Amino acid sequence: MTEPDQKSTKKRSRGIYLLPNLFTTAALFSGFYAIASAISGHYEKAAVLIFVSLVLDGLDGRVARMTNTQSDFGAEYDSMADMLSFGAAPAIVMYLWSLSSLGQAGLIAAFIHLAGGALRLARFNTQLGTQDKRYFQGLPSPAAAAILAGLVWISEKCDYAVEGLPWLVMIMTIATGLLMVSNFRYYSFKDINFRGKVPFVVMIGVMLGFAVTLSNPATVLFLFFFGYALSGPILTMILLRRKRQGRTN
Repeated sequence: MTEPDQKSTKKRSRGIYLLPNLFTTAALFSGFYAIASAISGHYEKAAVLIFVSLVLDGLDGRVARMTNTQSDFGAEYDSMADMLSFGAAPAIVMYLWSLSSLGQAGLIAAFIHLAGGALRLARFNTQLGTQDKRYFQGLPSPAAAAILAGLVWISEKCDYAVEGLPWLVMIMTIATGLLMVSNFRYYSFKDINFRGKVPFVVMIGVMLGFAVTLSNPATVLFLFFFGYALSGPILTMILLRRKRQGRTN
């Protein structure tokens, strides 16, 4: 009886957890669908699908922690999905939407974002055990993708014709790629206790935030992630200043 039990245990150990990887697969599919939509000329749909990937990417890790189903396979699979959804998909969407009119310059700009996403993910994976959990080093790739997707979404929804300003699009695409590999510190929000109690006024603020976001999601999400991108240099300057003051004292 013991031999079959040992064999069955070994077989189970070689399997993968279904629930968190379902969310990762859904995020991967959303990124792929965003690329397919951009190729078909449906740029607003492509932008929305990148945001869908962002939401699903946030859920897979949280579900894995809540159900105690974290695994090395899940972490690697998540990184591969992030590479497509937040590296390749935004780069291809921006190139097809506007940057292709610049020729090789537009191609290079799109590649900078793609390469920045790949390097950002590689650095993050190698520093998991050593970095301060309160901060990210470099702009997270989902936030970088959200800035570009938000720009497309606003332009297509409000008829701003931003795609007619390819040099502006190129600057933003390059900037997101460089911010991902920068040494700027970004607050990770990982120390927030979602299970703890909060004052009633906080819930009112959350409800107002949802209401404002749902009233104009394209503009609100773009401004939020754009502001988050700007917060990195500001936070880094504050931390460096505190460090210097600590040395002098």
